[in-house]
Order: sequence, then structure tokens, then C-alpha cells
Amino acid sequence: MQIIYAILLGLVQGLTEFLPVSSSGHLVLFQHFFQKSSTGNDISLEIFLHFGTLLAVIVFFRNDIMDLIASLFHWNKTLDYQKHSRNRMIIVYLVISTFCTGIIYVLFGKRIETVFAKPLFVAIMLSITGVIVFLSDLVKKTEIPLSGMGMMRSIIIGLGQGIAMLPGISRSGTTIATALYCGVKRADAARFSFLLSIPAILAANMSEVKVISGLQGNMLISYILGALAAFVSGYLVIGVLLRLIRACKLKYFAFYCWFISVLSITLILYHL
Repeated sequence: MQIIYAILLGLVQGLTEFLPVSSSGHLVLFQHFFQKSSTGNDISLEIFLHFGTLLAVIVFFRNDIMDLIASLFHWNKTLDYQKHSRNRMIIVYLVISTFCTGIIYVLFGKRIETVFAKPLFVAIMLSITGVIVFLSDLVKKTEIPLSGMGMMRSIIIGLGQGIAMLPGISRSGTTIATALYCGVKRADAARFSFLLSIPAILAANMSEVKVISGLQGNMLISYILGALAAFVSGYLVIGVLLRLIRACKLKYFAFYCWFISVLSITLILYHL
């Protein structure tokens, strides 16, 4: 049963981490309705699941990541100088956005953590995610390339990612939508959001890594299978989402968020 639960939760994590529907919100609601607490070993499970989705984005964007790293070591004015210069600017913007997200966590992290135990709040936040995602499809003028987005846009996107630490607010949905609101090209907005998720996922789990040291053999196997499910489903989802963003079809996820929000609120209040 533990293996099945870990795999199911891995699929939930992988399918929702990159889709604009809030993976943290789904995990909170999933654990609430299935009477699973988010303490103890479940924290270890969540670390494994996040590792699975982290690996998915790294593998999917491996060429982009290698190009960005390579540009840090090419400063001579060769034929590829402009390309490397643009890549270095992208790295600067990623650092700025990550720094701004970190500020939000330092200031409000402890308060944000308390709402993970409030499924009703999470369900309400899902409806807000629906609004954010729905409005992003209405933005048509997105012509700014990623390398030319500028410091102010990277700050705004980073702050948006910080707000998305609230369970029920989609990280990918918020960062992609914010980039689109700022006029960034659709494909570049998605690319930036996915690359930005790498330090975000790492930072979110580094402080909890120590809890996995006491895992037993059977539990460890379950969690590894959960991470594998998160990796596979997450990898597949990234490609699908990229196509939907280009086609301005994120609004369908807004309808989904509203449906889950209304359903969850109804069930929670009914059980009260």
C-alpha cells in the first residue's frame, strides 16, 4: 500500500509541478482527503518527489543548461560572442529573480509554512491561480526576448515566484503569466520559468534533506519509485505545456483549477 501511495503521489507531483495548477496545493489536498499528514516520513517522501521533478527539468533542458554554463567560460570576441553574451544576461536575470524569491522567503517563509495545514485556504488559492492563468492567455503582445527582459522584469518575476510559495498558487503558472504580462515572448517565458524552478526546488528542500537519513529499506524503495513516477510524468508534462503556451491554451488549466477549488471547498465545508 505504501508503494502504491508513493507512486500515486509521485504522479500527482509530476503532473502538477510544471502544469499551472499548483503541485503544493494538490499535495496538501490529496493528503487531506486521504487522511495523510504532511509530517514525519511524508516530508521525506516530498523531498524524493521534488527530486524527481527537479531531475525532469534538468534532463529536458540539459542543452540549454550546458549552453548557459559554457557561456560563463567564453569571454573572447569570437563568432559566438553575442550568443554567449546573451546567455550570460539570462544567467544574471535568473540570479536576480532567485534572489528576490529568497527575500520573500526570508521575510514571510515561516508564515507561509503555517498555511500548508489549512486545506480550505489552499482550495481558495487554487481559484486565484485560475484567474492568473486565465488572464495570461489574453496577453497577445509578447515580443521581448529572454536576454533582453531587463532587471526590472526579472525582479517582478522573482517576486511572483515568491508569492507562489503559498500552497494553491502555482509557481509555474505565476512565473509564466508574470513574464507574459511583462511582454516576454511566450516560448522564452516558459523557458525562463522552468530554468528558474531549478534553484527554487533545490532551495525548498535543502533544509529538509537531513530527515531522509533514517529511512528504512522498504520505505526507501517506495520513495524511490515515487520519485521515478514524478520524473517520468514531469518530463512528459514539460513538452506538452510548452506547446500549450505557444498556442495560448493555458485557460483550460484555469477551468480545471476553478473546478478543483469549488469541489474541494464544498467537500471541506461539508465535513466541517
